[in-house]
Amino acid sequence: MYFFFDDYSEGAHLQILEAFSRTNFQQERGYGMDSFTQEAERLIKEKIKKPKAAVHFVSSGTHANLVCISSLLKSYESVVAVDSGHANIHEAGAVEATGHKINVVPAVAGKMTPQAILEIVTTHTDEHMVKPKAVYISQSTEVGTVYLKSELQKLHEVCQQNELYLFIDGARIGHAVMSKNADFDLFDIANYCDLFSIGGTKNGALIGEAIVIVNPGLQENFRYHLRQRGALLAKARAVTVQFVELFKGNLYFENAKYANDMAQKLAVGIQECGYQFLSEPVVNQIFPIFPNGVIEKLQKNHGFYVWSKSSTPDHSVVRLVTSWATQDVAIEAFLADLKKFS
Repeated sequence: MYFFFDDYSEGAHLQILEAFSRTNFQQERGYGMDSFTQEAERLIKEKIKKPKAAVHFVSSGTHANLVCISSLLKSYESVVAVDSGHANIHEAGAVEATGHKINVVPAVAGKMTPQAILEIVTTHTDEHMVKPKAVYISQSTEVGTVYLKSELQKLHEVCQQNELYLFIDGARIGHAVMSKNADFDLFDIANYCDLFSIGGTKNGALIGEAIVIVNPGLQENFRYHLRQRGALLAKARAVTVQFVELFKGNLYFENAKYANDMAQKLAVGIQECGYQFLSEPVVNQIFPIFPNGVIEKLQKNHGFYVWSKSSTPDHSVVRLVTSWATQDVAIEAFLADLKKFS
């Protein structure tokens, strides 16, 4: 059985494993004061063309979301997120556990809209309610869609006009940048938010995410937030050795493009069998709609999640995720079974 559950079922890219082996006995200082962390910071600042940005490293996407969002808010302030947002439904109430409310708004194709932000701002008017102060979005989204440059720009403008911080969850930001519809790069991402994360876990690393703080007003004392939330790693090198390998060349983007290409190959085969998708396949997460009987048969040989019900009672939406390590044979086997069961 081959897993299409997620993009972190494999270990790490061989180049990263070789880097661990090569540097294993090199002694370094702890808590992010090591040479690997400094080099990873330099490389990321170079990629985003923001020499004055602050870069920090944590173990997971949930850790990044928790620390970033909680650091932005006073006790009476809230964050706006779409109903399908990872921080809203897949993190066991991590944000709420810090004492902050999430103002949930309906997603449009998985995305936040300026209108939704304004609706929250205009209906929260006094001290009897929470005060919206931040907006959370994912790039790419939880349903495999991607914010275009103009959409990011409009969200950023609305946030600035209403004194809101914009935080971009970039657990799959590499896949977004390398998507077939992308009209932006990491430089554009950095220009249209206050802070964002760069995911390593889902793009060839064993663990780890980078937090990039663009807004100078949010940079001071951020390490206190990391320490308080258990995110200041004694062995930061365990994460940053990986980010050096990912960003010293183009490995980060090559991994993401490969995963996207495998998803496109899968999507084309599914379309040739006559099936539709919840959203246009543009990144490494695709969401085809299959008859329930076909799903049941496919799950005997292939691992994937049934994502949601379809508008047709006897159909469901499934999620198929490819990775930097997905093999052609797995794609071919899935499509062969799909044709047979269809």
